[in-house]
Amino acid sequence: MARVKTAVITKKKHKKILKQAKGYFGAKSYRFRNANQAVLKSMSYAYVGRKDKKSNFRKLWITRINAASRQNGLTYSTLIAGLKKANVTINRKMLAELAVSDAAAFAKIAEIAKNA
Repeated sequence: MARVKTAVITKKKHKKILKQAKGYFGAKSYRFRNANQAVLKSMSYAYVGRKDKKSNFRKLWITRINAASRQNGLTYSTLIAGLKKANVTINRKMLAELAVSDAAAFAKIAEIAKNA
């Protein structure tokens, strides 16, 4: 049976990891073992971060909606409850966008929620 040499494959794998570790501090950017650990850890952080991003944006939208609804004499919870009673289906992202960019339209939505 022929001997299998893995130098080419190993070199390719190392280059790939070191390319990903470019810009890391100290030995983490040029030593394979350190770079490999750092890249694996940073990839796991990135994965978790992509999940956290969704809840962070939802928190931001809710904060913006609450601030705008208080200017219209409501709290966030009464606004959402009123919109549910009035069968208005608008998501929090769009409500927050209206609160920031179009105050008049948000005021009309708040009025609908008040009347419901």
